[in-house]
Amino acid sequence: MRIIIEKLTELKRLINEHNINYYIHDKPIISDSEYDELLRELIKIEEKFPELVTQDSPTQRVGASPLSSFNTIEHRIPMLSLANAMNNGEIKDFDKQIKKFLSTEDEIEYTCEPKLDGLAVELVYENGIFQYGSTRGNGVTGEDITQNLRSIKSIPLKILDNTPPILLEIRGEVFINHNDFEKLNLSRLKNGEQPFANPRNCAAGSLRQLDSKISASRPLKINCYAFGVLDGVEFDSHSDFLNQLPKWGFPVNNLIKTGNGKEFLIQFKENIESLRENLKYDIDGVVFKVNSLKKQNELGNRSRSPRWAIAGKFKSRQATTVINNIIASVGRTGAVTPVAQLEPVKVGGVIVSNATLHNQDEIDRKDVRVGDTVIIQRAGDVIPEVVMVIIAKRKQKSIPYILPTHCPECKSEIIKSEGEVVARCQNFTCPAQIKGRLKHFVSKNCMDIDGFGEKLVEQLVDNNIISNISDIFQLEINDIKNLDRQGEKSAQNTIDSIDKSKTATLSRFIHGLGIRNVGEHASKILEKKFHTLENIISADLENLLEIHEVGEIMAKSITDFFSNQINIEMINNCIHHGLNFELGSKTNSNKFEGISFVFTGSLIELKRSEAKKIVEENGGQVGASISKKTNFVVAGENAGSKLKKAKDQNIPIISEIEFIKLLK
Repeated sequence: MRIIIEKLTELKRLINEHNINYYIHDKPIISDSEYDELLRELIKIEEKFPELVTQDSPTQRVGASPLSSFNTIEHRIPMLSLANAMNNGEIKDFDKQIKKFLSTEDEIEYTCEPKLDGLAVELVYENGIFQYGSTRGNGVTGEDITQNLRSIKSIPLKILDNTPPILLEIRGEVFINHNDFEKLNLSRLKNGEQPFANPRNCAAGSLRQLDSKISASRPLKINCYAFGVLDGVEFDSHSDFLNQLPKWGFPVNNLIKTGNGKEFLIQFKENIESLRENLKYDIDGVVFKVNSLKKQNELGNRSRSPRWAIAGKFKSRQATTVINNIIASVGRTGAVTPVAQLEPVKVGGVIVSNATLHNQDEIDRKDVRVGDTVIIQRAGDVIPEVVMVIIAKRKQKSIPYILPTHCPECKSEIIKSEGEVVARCQNFTCPAQIKGRLKHFVSKNCMDIDGFGEKLVEQLVDNNIISNISDIFQLEINDIKNLDRQGEKSAQNTIDSIDKSKTATLSRFIHGLGIRNVGEHASKILEKKFHTLENIISADLENLLEIHEVGEIMAKSITDFFSNQINIEMINNCIHHGLNFELGSKTNSNKFEGISFVFTGSLIELKRSEAKKIVEENGGQVGASISKKTNFVVAGENAGSKLKKAKDQNIPIISEIEFIKLLK
């Protein structure tokens, strides 16, 4: 048996080594047939000795039964989005703000990377073995796509290191090369299947297959670019970390560079943009990161994005089309946005039939009219907008477009307040605003009321059955069953979903209220800080501004919302009709309030997730890395470099047993 185990180990080592040569270094040293022979030999041994099959075996990439649905996974550290720099001036402003925040005149060292246009994922390794992976999702939670990620051969199932990190969370972008995409579409056409619109959609769809065998059949690749939690090894800089990744077996983009100052950033962006059309894959910009991890830690994060990084966006891909009409669209906050209805045209792989005109000032500046031939682009390669009018093709007798003075939905006056560019319908009871608020309230990231879709909202408002969110909790089956495409069973299912939603986390409800400038992440911050709805309602500007991630604009939006008696009455009606709250992180006591823990090494009595939950349930916080805010480091067995760092910074170090005693 010893000889069999040695043979098995050697085969796995060889196959993994060849995978890295092929997928990471692009330098295969054996033919495909020789590789296949090694894999067949491994399969033969594992079939004969199934007890020797391990999780990191190359044979375990595909084979799990199809899933019925995806579970969700919460990221230990949120996968934040990046702020955008749309031009060189904004890149210079970014560099200026970094220097100002760090109180330095010295040139800042940056790492610059191409921004791949794929799907962001997170891979989690424990003691060097791939455990699970997820999509970015909303940044806080993502979908569990572990089986599909295992099928990507450029993702190592085991880290190449005799002393791997205890815990490693790798962030990366899954994508498809142009050549592979074209071959895949050609194959689909031959089989009578619908071709994919673009490589990004194909990559995203492939990762969201419930059957991992389908994912395995797609030519998916990955580039890794960051870490979330890293325990057991430390780096001084982001570039040091990136240099280590290929040694561990992870693919990294070969165009990444490190340099100093804003001029380097601008030069890098312009160089990569010039290469864009000749690359094997799609990119939609570049990413600039402060290279020093210590400086990154000092700079910290805003509510939705890190201060130490920014995306430099490219000039968007454009197309020419005709404006058939301009309509005024009213959103949930009353904002009236002119929307151009276009002759459908393909832009960057997507068919576009509508484009935003932003506001009246923008229309006047560009002189956009119905019937005009225009150049449109997907701003940041996402949101369609009109770039300019081709005046030479303008029809005679065309007239300038002026936003209506009264709301197209409720006929109330539209007013543009001083200092704002957005005109708003002033009628809070405007049907369009009501529908927008209700659609937001019932959506997946808010109250998540299953079966309560946009069409149902439209019908309930149009039939004067509901007019605000509190009315939802008063609905009865007879209010729904006679509506279009409803019925007794679907109506009952909706009522059941409403009843289920009456027990919700406070953060979901706050998000669902639609307070301007308060999104999902900010709602969770408010829940964690104030614990109860009453505390949030009574918080003044000073209380709110004490929160690190809350600025003046957000704070004023919150106090304005809760100072409106109509809003308070609506909230009270929700509670009167059964709404109650459970905290997202239930607090059993406040004994750890204001205390931040960092865990390192392996715990014996508790799992790491259990320890984190205990801290949060008692009002404390768990940090991923040691900083000046760390109060205690809990050191388990085989504690890594965090232990040394804690000693160097004179941070109190306690054992797992001492941590448990703190609870008592």
